[in-house]
Amino acid sequence: MSEGRCIAIVGAESTGKTTLAAALAERLRAADAGRVAWVPEVLREWCDAIGRTPLAHEQGAILRAQHERIAEAAATHDWVVCDTTALMTAVYSTLVFGDESLQQRAAELHARTAAVTLLTALDLPWVADGHQRDGPQVREPVDALLRALMQRHRIGYSVVAGRG
Repeated sequence: MSEGRCIAIVGAESTGKTTLAAALAERLRAADAGRVAWVPEVLREWCDAIGRTPLAHEQGAILRAQHERIAEAAATHDWVVCDTTALMTAVYSTLVFGDESLQQRAAELHARTAAVTLLTALDLPWVADGHQRDGPQVREPVDALLRALMQRHRIGYSVVAGRG
């Protein structure tokens, strides 16, 4: 069995990644495109379970867990829609903790896994959702760090914007 094609959705907080991932997975299923998996964001589950955002030393485990879930889904599905990848963990680790040590590994894992990378634009209104949302002021710095990381590692992407 060949590994599934992964569509990675990355972007700053509150830019529609989860909504887009769920809708895209549903569309692929409706189009009878084969076995479709939707891999949710590990960080969101982690914050809900632990009741806080992670500390610097917890970032590496979250990065690995996100990648492992994607790889497991890809082994048994034709299409995998990823509501974020290791890239986002590395970007937030850089922004929040000044730690760039995860960037190289995240870029390697992302490049190895993602067939297509979609970057969500900053055009949707920011919405708080509990533990994870830092505020609208972090969206531009996150977007800039993410674009620079993808450019540095030659990860191609397409920007998606708007609703529907």
